[in-house]
Amino acid sequence: MLRTISTSTLLCQGIPGSVWKLGRLNHIAIAVPDMEKATALYRDVLGAQVSDKVPLPEHGVYTVFVELGNTKLELLHPLGEKSPIAGFLQKNTSGGMHHICIEVDDISAAIVDLKARNIRTLSAEPRIGAHGKPVMFLHPKDCDGVLVELEQA
Repeated sequence: MLRTISTSTLLCQGIPGSVWKLGRLNHIAIAVPDMEKATALYRDVLGAQVSDKVPLPEHGVYTVFVELGNTKLELLHPLGEKSPIAGFLQKNTSGGMHHICIEVDDISAAIVDLKARNIRTLSAEPRIGAHGKPVMFLHPKDCDGVLVELEQA
């Protein structure tokens, strides 16, 4: 006899009384050494719809979003020498995956809960991200080596 289990049940197990929930994958961010070349690959070679290049000085990056239908890719390029992406590209000269972004329905509750579970955040408070919504980055050492960005849905 086959038994089915709801994935929402599995996601909520071990989170007694949780007042927040994970949502969909919003985007995967890729650090790129050449923004124009990377944009052309997705737009001209692969035929994707891409956004304009937008500077985000508060995060030290330029961003371009690649629309994929069910999610997006975020191309990241350094904006200034103190950009966290500049440091990433020094270690990974060809570029590569930088972080994943997952939506949450209540970012404030998620942060309180995660901090109580000893998950470190990279800033004391959420900041406004590329989509104009509050975001928080979780320390990769607490997330199996992955830099995780939570974004208010």
